[in-house]
Amino acid sequence: MNRYLLPLSALGTVVGGAVLLKDNVAGGVCPSKATIPGKTVIVTGANTGIGKQTAFELAKRGGNIILACRDMEKCEAAARAIRRETLNHHVNARQLDLASLKSIREFAAKINEEEERVDILVNNAAVMRCPHWTTEDGFEMQFGVNHLGHFLLTNLLLDKLKASAPSRIINLSSLAHIAGHIDFDDLNWQTRKYDPKAAYSQSKLAIVLFTKELSRRLQGSGVTVNALHPGVARTELGRHTGIHGSTFSSTTLGPIFWLLVKSPELAAQPSTYLAVAEELVDVSGKYFDGLKQKAPAPEAEDEEVAQRLWAESARLVGLEVSHVSSVREQPLPR
Repeated sequence: MNRYLLPLSALGTVVGGAVLLKDNVAGGVCPSKATIPGKTVIVTGANTGIGKQTAFELAKRGGNIILACRDMEKCEAAARAIRRETLNHHVNARQLDLASLKSIREFAAKINEEEERVDILVNNAAVMRCPHWTTEDGFEMQFGVNHLGHFLLTNLLLDKLKASAPSRIINLSSLAHIAGHIDFDDLNWQTRKYDPKAAYSQSKLAIVLFTKELSRRLQGSGVTVNALHPGVARTELGRHTGIHGSTFSSTTLGPIFWLLVKSPELAAQPSTYLAVAEELVDVSGKYFDGLKQKAPAPEAEDEEVAQRLWAESARLVGLEVSHVSSVREQPLPR
């Protein structure tokens, strides 16, 4: 019997070391133990993947959670599962289709009317490398959902967020933003040959630029906003890429994927951290890669591009001047 102990011990050491290495490579767990009782949290795209797990993590910490999703059947199922697993009964589903400006306005109006406060807004929902689809309002799908939809939603909820200060906005971007470029001549890919990878990267760069400009405008309001790259996760987001379904990927690249691709549970840790960590209460306008603050791509730091994108986004979604001007303007440094 003893002759098996050493090999088993060695195997346990190898497996344990591999798991620790994976956690280290993938970014680790949220270090904050802070709880959020009584705080209202909105998580978009919360019926599956990182969004669902983020809602679960924040429900465990005592928040009043609103799952904002397009598919209400899946959203209700996710809400029931989170209530059951966390024993937090303040978890509810609301319909929100980020590919519809009408739906966004209806959702925001209902939140502003029915909720006393909004303390945390997690703009999580996304579309990744889909075919050349357009939203209900004619925008390229990735730019429309990932950026414009959340741009409008956030602006429509700003008064409620400011009234609930200190409050936080968390925008999920991607490392792919470094390959992005904002083409103001053709934001919606109406004249160029459609490139789903480039469109995705543009939308994720737009999110970082939006974060930077919104933070500038919100100085002194008690509302912070940060962007993050959650890591590469095994979720439904990658369904259009074909990566996870290919035989080559699952066999030859399987060990590498296991090491580098996060579970939704691990990928939700950065969003959770930015939402609750007490040490981040005054941090705003920053970009996080996992749990660590890092510098984004150079174009993401361009204040003139950020301001121009803000103005063009407001025009595209029909944001009223009153809403735009209600966000405190801060002059650009000279």
